[in-house]
Amino acid sequence: MRKTNYLFLAVVLLLVAGLSFISMQAPNTVDPATYKPAVYSTIGALLPPVVAIALALITKEVYSSLFVGIAIGALLYANGNLELALNTMLFNEDGGMIMKLADSWSVGILVFLVVLGIMVALMNKVGGSAAFGQWASQNIKTRVGAQLATIALGILIFVDDYFNCLTVGSVMRPVTDRHQVSRAKLAYLIDATAAPICIIAPVSSWAAAVTSSVPKGSDINGFSMFLQTIPYNFYAICTLAMMVMITVLKFDFGGMKVHEDNAMKGDLFTTPARPYGDDEDNTDKPNGAVIDLVLPVMVLIFCCIVGMIYTGGFFTGESFVDAFAGANASKGLVLGSMATFFFTFCFYMVRNVMTFKDFTDCIPAGFRAMVAPIMILTMAWTLSGMTGLLGAKFYVHDVVASSAGILKMFLPAIIFMVAMFLAFSTGTSWGTFAILIPVVCNVFGAGDTYEMLVISIASCLSGAVCGDHCSPISDTTIMASAGAHSDHVNHVSTQLPYALTAASVSVVGYLIAGGIAYFTESSAALIALPITLVLLFVTLLVIRSYVRRTAA
Repeated sequence: MRKTNYLFLAVVLLLVAGLSFISMQAPNTVDPATYKPAVYSTIGALLPPVVAIALALITKEVYSSLFVGIAIGALLYANGNLELALNTMLFNEDGGMIMKLADSWSVGILVFLVVLGIMVALMNKVGGSAAFGQWASQNIKTRVGAQLATIALGILIFVDDYFNCLTVGSVMRPVTDRHQVSRAKLAYLIDATAAPICIIAPVSSWAAAVTSSVPKGSDINGFSMFLQTIPYNFYAICTLAMMVMITVLKFDFGGMKVHEDNAMKGDLFTTPARPYGDDEDNTDKPNGAVIDLVLPVMVLIFCCIVGMIYTGGFFTGESFVDAFAGANASKGLVLGSMATFFFTFCFYMVRNVMTFKDFTDCIPAGFRAMVAPIMILTMAWTLSGMTGLLGAKFYVHDVVASSAGILKMFLPAIIFMVAMFLAFSTGTSWGTFAILIPVVCNVFGAGDTYEMLVISIASCLSGAVCGDHCSPISDTTIMASAGAHSDHVNHVSTQLPYALTAASVSVVGYLIAGGIAYFTESSAALIALPITLVLLFVTLLVIRSYVRRTAA
């Protein structure tokens, strides 16, 4: 073991010495406005996220994997110059870690996470979570009921995926624990009702992101286009349908089956990793009531919606729809969560369920609970920044544009797979929207049918959500793990077979829709949706039959 450590140290020292020598030959004197690395806009630009993802899946450790990916990205950008790489990794205006943390949107999301962490700590302290768990155990009698209730709550909270993940997790975790649903399964249910419901809900931060990604000079109404993509968003619809089918049919497959089998024996985690400790959401407060959890959550939903339309100008004359389309999700969520925080303080004090000291003790406790997702989010944002500095989006643009000429009938399926890969590699759905939607709008000229444009943009949105689900560096995936208090790698590895099943069926759906739209030039392509759902149902029946046959 000691020899291995010495060998590792020697390799690191040799690498640092080589990079230092390169740095002395070419000091940090580049002009950021004109500088381009050697791998700019090539397949090499995707190397950092691919390495980070591979390491995360192999080592089961996400922090070091993300850091290695960031370091590789910085070195590729610097062409091996150690001095420039360090400055890039930390201080580059477009991708450095310090600059990412200095961005007001990023800081807003982190503040929102901290406030939600504090809210969860408060609800646990007064006994609201325990009281809700007791109420739910009396009214939700089965594991199926607990899972369906989680899905229903996730669908109801359609405003924002971050808000969805943490709120559903804090409310439903005590319920699913009592019915022996594994933390990995809870994380999947949370993740699969976060982005998928947001991407088909007209009133959501995701609708605003999609609307803003449509090029301004394209004469396309972004919000109208978004509404028309909803029935063609096959992955989101299939994922929501798949959750219900699996829950009602009472079966699981892949790594999830192992976790669920162990959960029914009393082990909710399966692996030694116990994020946040072996938390049971217990409380020493006997006077907690269901309203101590339900009312703050309802106020949080209301205040976040008001906060978002406020940032979009609703109270200065904009319509509700336009206000949501132009909302600043980060600012709106911070305003909504802070208002709820003060309301909760007053509400608990009036009800006399906690002392002022208990309240102040929950503030650092809530912050500590969010340290892990904050660290992962910070590094995921930085890794995405490194990928952007290497010109990955231009490489993907060229790949899509070059295939459009003779393959327009198959373009929706191609765009779905490209968007899936890009979101998987970069860990961001919104970034994928911003990259690919303008490309899709430019690919289709005046001679193409509008229906093909709608289907292709829908496939872009669908593929981005799918890649976001599969990626261990996705912020939504990270938030789902945090909300469920599940080990992050466990969540990613157990969700992957489910996501790929829905993705495979979706690809077939886009092949059908693209073919129908290409030949009929009409909305007859909508028939692809029921066909896709039937195919999904048949696929799940086949998988269930195989699982039961192999288990016998």
